[in-house]
Amino acid sequence: MAASMLKVAVAGISKCAHQLVPVLRTYSTSKVLCRGVPETVWKLGRLNHVAIAVPDLEKATALYRDVLGAQVSATVPLPEHGVYTVFVELGNTKLELLHPLGEKSPIAGFLQKNKSGGMHHICMEVDDINAAIVDLKARKIRTLSEEPRIGAHGKPVMFLHPKDCDGVLVELEQA
Repeated sequence: MAASMLKVAVAGISKCAHQLVPVLRTYSTSKVLCRGVPETVWKLGRLNHVAIAVPDLEKATALYRDVLGAQVSATVPLPEHGVYTVFVELGNTKLELLHPLGEKSPIAGFLQKNKSGGMHHICMEVDDINAAIVDLKARKIRTLSEEPRIGAHGKPVMFLHPKDCDGVLVELEQA
């Protein structure tokens, strides 16, 4: 079945004539995003958070709380993940500030390569994390652990290998 199409006229500037020239772009309004990809038994949900590794957790927390006016959580140690976390509420999603906890912290290694810190991973919710893991492994997407672990929100999480996800470390979290 053909997807319904919506044409939107967008004004653009021609480099040759320096005049406004209408440009047509076509956007699909259907929910089918990938033709030929079979339906799965699990569904990808909303963006839960973007995680940022920071070399100075107090300074980063103060930036978001005192300068930008965001609500921030208390600092929570997660020894099983080797991090301290602070969540910044943004209304439609969250930022997770990450700081190393312990010598074997994966964030310590990240900060050695990126002295000023930076985006570490994105986290998306799934409605069935176990089904998602089975399906993704069957599709040759590597995971960073064999089984889900309990994450910062007290829910099962699984990290997907960045080399299989276009260079992005992806965390899946049970919705």
